[in-house]
Amino acid sequence: MVLHKLADFEPNYLETFADDKDIKDLEVYAERTNEKIGKVHDILVDDTGKFRYLVVDLGFWIFGKKVLLPIARTHIDYNNNRVYAIGLNREKAEELPEFDESIITDYHYEEHVRNIYRQSDMYSDAVETSDTLESSTPLETSGVLETPTYVESTATTTLPTTKPTYTRDTYRYEHEPELFALNDENHQTFKLYEERLIASKHRRKMGEVRVSKHIEMETAKVSVPVEKEHIVIEHIIPENANQKVFRDENDFNEGEVTRMEVYEETPDVRKETFVKEEIRIKKVVERENFQTQDTVRKEELDINSPNLPIEER
Repeated sequence: MVLHKLADFEPNYLETFADDKDIKDLEVYAERTNEKIGKVHDILVDDTGKFRYLVVDLGFWIFGKKVLLPIARTHIDYNNNRVYAIGLNREKAEELPEFDESIITDYHYEEHVRNIYRQSDMYSDAVETSDTLESSTPLETSGVLETPTYVESTATTTLPTTKPTYTRDTYRYEHEPELFALNDENHQTFKLYEERLIASKHRRKMGEVRVSKHIEMETAKVSVPVEKEHIVIEHIIPENANQKVFRDENDFNEGEVTRMEVYEETPDVRKETFVKEEIRIKKVVERENFQTQDTVRKEELDINSPNLPIEER
């Protein structure tokens, strides 16, 4: 089976974690001794996206070594940002093959890892009981598996004396729930969801305003006062009219002429261009608040634990 790094299989895997806590930020402790043994370096998942192993960097515990820890051999405590490794001690950590990211994790490599975790002293805590057990439920069989043989005891129950046989083609992780089935007691997590109204806005074109010029024809009137001269000849009877005057014959001047110039004004009308007004075009943004309402749903936690103490954190 092909294993994948969690981030390669699902880049947005953090969205499915409680409170967006990254399991790769958690430190690893030995469950029995509470001794810090390293840090979660990565997570390996199968083709269906199920967790199969934690890659644990043992740090200074075993300097620079990374090993695989089956997911069922963990207890994840998000409240304290810790992962507890069940049954892992220094001896077994030294025996485990080193995990190398540059090498493909194949069936034979996994079998090497699983065989170490299958050893009886790794499960002594998990299977020990003070009750008398006549038999234990064998692993799931698929026709090619041998039925494990259990030894009846009044004190403790031991592991099978004969190991089931698997092949590359017949092995399934479900065959070994003690290695790969999540412990529901230690890993129950679910999220409460709520709906929210998310307000956003988008810009759309309502239309356009087109401003242009055109020419209109109209009749214009203008008034110009003009002057025009003419000659007025007045005949006046003097006071000494009909009185005898003595004049020399030479006083009669035939052909005597008096000249007077006569003028008139004529209108001179022409067209000239003037600036009538100036047009400025600008946009003004008007702002207003748009309010709307709708019905949203949210989930609330219901705890049914009659007469049992519950602590909420």
